[in-house]
Amino acid sequence: MLEIRDLVVGYGEITALHGISLDIPRGRIVTLIGANGAGKSSTLRAISGLVKARSGSIVFEGENVTRLPAHKIVGRGLAQSPEGRMVFSNLTVLENLRMGAHLRRDKAGISADLDHVFALFPRLKERLQQAAGTLSGGEQQMLAIGRALMSRPKCLLLDEPSLGIAPLLVRSIFDRIVQINQELGLTILLVEQNANLALKISHSGYVLETGRVILEGEAAILRNDPGVRAAYLGEA
Repeated sequence: MLEIRDLVVGYGEITALHGISLDIPRGRIVTLIGANGAGKSSTLRAISGLVKARSGSIVFEGENVTRLPAHKIVGRGLAQSPEGRMVFSNLTVLENLRMGAHLRRDKAGISADLDHVFALFPRLKERLQQAAGTLSGGEQQMLAIGRALMSRPKCLLLDEPSLGIAPLLVRSIFDRIVQINQELGLTILLVEQNANLALKISHSGYVLETGRVILEGEAAILRNDPGVRAAYLGEA
């Protein structure tokens, strides 16, 4: 579904990605793991059109989207739940969710998708008229994912969904990610510091180090790799 070839991304004098290549198969959960500064978020931002590639290509469902602006990429079916959640703090939960559907005009479909988001995250329905900035970190993460789902994506990009969330809620968020993948058939590209949990729910993964892919494979194989266990799973 999503093919990335020789992608180079930089910020000024700094090169964040040194020609990485990824394959994201349809209907799978693929995770990117690596230390801070490895280039994980830069990869998602490039796919979303938030930063422009210096070279290389991003092909989504056979179309080269490398040079498309961000809103057109969303319109093609790629949506991101960003690192830090970035909800609209002064808007209500409902208004945030409707912002996710701003490119859509199918009122019945939007209403149905709202119901589905509330089924996934009942807390959001309980706080429908509450300002998003007053929600807990976990609730804001639910809202960020729900907002992305409201664009009715084919591929969902999740950037650090466990960041700043109470441990009790992290497991619940990851259960919902699996549910979204299984029930909606959504392809998911996941960036996550909690490598152990990410690899448990993923089908396959890539290990990034200083902007390069150093390892790739099925998630179960990566979890058992001695280097991955020592560097990212906290095991000798």
